[in-house]
Amino acid sequence: MQTSNEPCTSPLSPASGDTVCDLVTVPARQGLEAVDILRRGAADAVGPVLHDDDRDTLGFLVPAGTAAGWDVPGSTCTETDGRGLRLAPEPPVAGSDWLLPPADDAGLATDPAVLREALGEAARLLAAADDCR
Repeated sequence: MQTSNEPCTSPLSPASGDTVCDLVTVPARQGLEAVDILRRGAADAVGPVLHDDDRDTLGFLVPAGTAAGWDVPGSTCTETDGRGLRLAPEPPVAGSDWLLPPADDAGLATDPAVLREALGEAARLLAAADDCR
C-alpha cells in the first residue's frame, strides 16, 4: 500500500492557495478502522484525514477526479474544486480537526484504490464484530 503520487492539485491553479482534491467521507467508526488498516500496511499509505466531530465522520483527501468514479457503498466522494480547502495546520472545515494532518514535505493524497480496499476490509471487520455481540 502506498500514498498516491498525485498531489491534491489539478491543471487549473486554485485561487488564493486553495487545494484542489476530492474528499471521501465515511462514518467515523469505519474510517478509523480504515486508517488503522492503512497504517498497518505502510507508514505512508494514508494522506491527510479530517475528523468532523459534528457529523461523526472522517474525510480522506484523495486526488482530484476521484469523485467521478467513486462507488463505495456507505461513503461519499465530493469534488472540492479548491473551494476553500487549504492544507494548513488548522482544519479547513469548521467543527473539524485533523486526525492525520498534512505532512510538511508532502501534501499527497490517499490512493483511491488503496482506500477502497481498506474501507471494504473495515466494513467486513465491523460487520463481523457486530455479529458477535
